Amino acid sequence: MHSDNRMNVEQFIDSQPLSAFQKRILVLCFLVVAVDGFDTSGIGFLGPAIRAEWQVAASALAPLFGAGLLGLTAGALLFGPLADRYGRKRILMVSIFLFGIASLATAASPGLAALVVARFFTGVGLGGAMPNAVTLAREYSPGSRASSLVTLMFCGFTIGGALGGLVSAQFVGVIGWRGVLAVGGVAPLLLVPVLAAMLPESLGFLLLRGTPKDRLVATAIADRIRVPGMDDSARVSLYADARPLDRTSSVRELFAPGTAPVTLLLWATFFMILLIVYLLTSWLPVLLAAAGVPLRQASLMTMMYQVGATIGGIWLGRRMDRSDPQRVLALAFLVATALILLCAWSEGSKLVIVGTVLGIGFCIGGGTIGGYVLSGSYYPTSSRATGVAWANAAGRVGAVLGSMAGGALVGFGVSFDTFLLLLAVPGAIATLSMFGLERLRRHHAPATPFDVRSAETE
Repeated sequence: MHSDNRMNVEQFIDSQPLSAFQKRILVLCFLVVAVDGFDTSGIGFLGPAIRAEWQVAASALAPLFGAGLLGLTAGALLFGPLADRYGRKRILMVSIFLFGIASLATAASPGLAALVVARFFTGVGLGGAMPNAVTLAREYSPGSRASSLVTLMFCGFTIGGALGGLVSAQFVGVIGWRGVLAVGGVAPLLLVPVLAAMLPESLGFLLLRGTPKDRLVATAIADRIRVPGMDDSARVSLYADARPLDRTSSVRELFAPGTAPVTLLLWATFFMILLIVYLLTSWLPVLLAAAGVPLRQASLMTMMYQVGATIGGIWLGRRMDRSDPQRVLALAFLVATALILLCAWSEGSKLVIVGTVLGIGFCIGGGTIGGYVLSGSYYPTSSRATGVAWANAAGRVGAVLGSMAGGALVGFGVSFDTFLLLLAVPGAIATLSMFGLERLRRHHAPATPFDVRSAETE
């Protein structure tokens, strides 16, 4: 390679057509988030079956949901910085393996206390897996199509969630809730050797770490991305942005001058939207069943959220590539808030509930996917995994509090419509936070941390 012909790694990826190698990476990341979605959705649908076996009140399930979410938070906080230091692929594989083992332990739990502990460690594994999958997918996607490609990849989460709900609703009577959880544990364990053999490390991370072996691997990866038949004279020497890994703190970079307000607004947005997501997916089946809707119907009605999220993620991703992504998400959250109010005033109409849950999934579920894509665009390579993971952790904190509050509300006998009316509050706050991000980005010059393609000089 010619040292006088240098190019930033992200500019290089942007300059090439999407290769089969990159498509394979997106498919593997799709599978990672799909097993996450299967588990996350499935445990909510299994709540009534667990209650029936152990004869516990609905409010007693709150620690179960809360433990998994606490684990997700801990996993994101722990594995995000580790991925920025030791590599996305390595930490992703560790996370998936931990998730699979803990999920099998959940299926074998002899009582509620053991189930809660196992769910915590399942969450720790999941908390490290999804942000790293998003980060890898983002780093291998051309910038002009990043939102579309990563949201398409992230639809694995909603498809996995829909599948988790379907399997739980249709087969829990056959294989039991333990059987459903066992399926959710075996799948990630089977995925680990596939990732080891087929998933590459982040090209930007390899160049940033910069050992001779890393540079050789990076060269081989770059050759698989390059247009076939490119003349050797057209090759370039690639470099990554930001400082060497051993001279920086990925967490400190989140609060660098000019970036701290972005980080805080991003966290506020994730806090609110994931509070809504987990309240709906964890407690809506229980609330509908308590209102007299048969469990199978309640599960299928709630599954419409995942269907809407899948469609919404794809559509919103395309819109984010074509216009201001912050404004696209802000408007989506605004519409979702209106639909939440409409669902609350539906007076029990199943048709209205199905339609509004589908729409809420489109806007909130799809917007959550868009939020993950957006979070990766604010930070450089040296802190990108941390930025995505800690934004996710902020969202998980909201999910923990929301799920625990959901258990309290169910215990107090709060009605279906009142429950939904309360959800309109975080919807409005998420809308305002995203409009705030739009305003900040619009008033920043291109040289600020918003433009993460700035690079080190020789």
